[in-house]
Amino acid sequence: MPMHNAFLPREGFKADAVLKIIRNTALNPKLLLPLLLLVKYTKKGQDWAVLHPKAYSRLKKLLVFSLIRCINRYFSRGVLNNWVDDKYDWSKEIVVITGGAGGIGGQVVQLLAERGIKVVVLDIQPLTYPAGPTVYYFKCDITSPKTLAAVAGEIRATVGEPTILVNNAGVVQGRTILDASERDIRFTFDVNTFAHYWTVKEFLPSMIRNNHGMVVTVASVAAWVTVPNMVDYAASKAAAHAFHDGLTAELKTRYNAPKVRTVLVNQGYTTTPLFKGYYNDSPFLMPALHPETVAEAIVMQILKGESNQLVLPAFANTLSMLAALPHWYQVRLREKNHRIMAQFAGRKVVQDLDKFYEEREKVEAAGDFGASTVLVTK
Repeated sequence: MPMHNAFLPREGFKADAVLKIIRNTALNPKLLLPLLLLVKYTKKGQDWAVLHPKAYSRLKKLLVFSLIRCINRYFSRGVLNNWVDDKYDWSKEIVVITGGAGGIGGQVVQLLAERGIKVVVLDIQPLTYPAGPTVYYFKCDITSPKTLAAVAGEIRATVGEPTILVNNAGVVQGRTILDASERDIRFTFDVNTFAHYWTVKEFLPSMIRNNHGMVVTVASVAAWVTVPNMVDYAASKAAAHAFHDGLTAELKTRYNAPKVRTVLVNQGYTTTPLFKGYYNDSPFLMPALHPETVAEAIVMQILKGESNQLVLPAFANTLSMLAALPHWYQVRLREKNHRIMAQFAGRKVVQDLDKFYEEREKVEAAGDFGASTVLVTK
């Protein structure tokens, strides 16, 4: 499954393609600086500047803006990584990914496995793709701290100590606040938020001891804006976003582990079964993403071994500013987007939540986690 290297993304000619052209031309200092030097130090260039003073002025402003942009990226990268470098030996790294049986997570697993990297999948769903020799699948209920602790012990014994954690698992119910049951809401938060705490408690201590590792938090653009029938999902993703921010700060100030990286992913609507029936009302600015597009961005960041925030599509960066905009605009936007979930019919990871929680309580009470720690071998 090779990476997508074409000029246009899988989604086609959308706003991201336009922004890419602008970044590579009008905001590219490698192009603007030589051009400005030609204008300033050649006879033809000087004549052009005299004849077109406005264009010359704009060229200088574009160069200044592009340089500021580069400097800003440099300092952001430095601060995010605490100004320290780290090396990854991909023959020894072990990646744990929740919700890796299919969808975005499944694509991430396959891309990493193709590079010979050991990947451990934690999911209650069976794998939807053929697993290679470096893929280990454990059936695991990540909403149960006790079950997860038992599975973590099995992972250490059979695979090794994980160095990279990808908290990818997610669920969405698609119900209004009043229509959602207590267990609908609880399950959403158990998977989308609380599981991040339980997995980090299991796998982060060894990363801290070795001052080496990475935690990837897959949140959503819903962390910035919520719409009717998505309140619990958006709230859980906003909490996951805050979890990432706090974890990043604690790694440096509380655990003295500046080389442990953190990556935050804020992706827009992605065409997985989880979001079947989702209505996309901005196909140009916010196109429906292919799972492969999001997965490739995550894998490329993991392979860099650096902290970062990934926002897809690029226009979604504007949503992070929503809270600073006037209320008349915020409220109107949320009300306008009521159509997004009107025909929602996404896949339910668990059909009977009452049965799910009853069985979980029985397993935890009995202390028999055998059924939840099944290693499926190739």
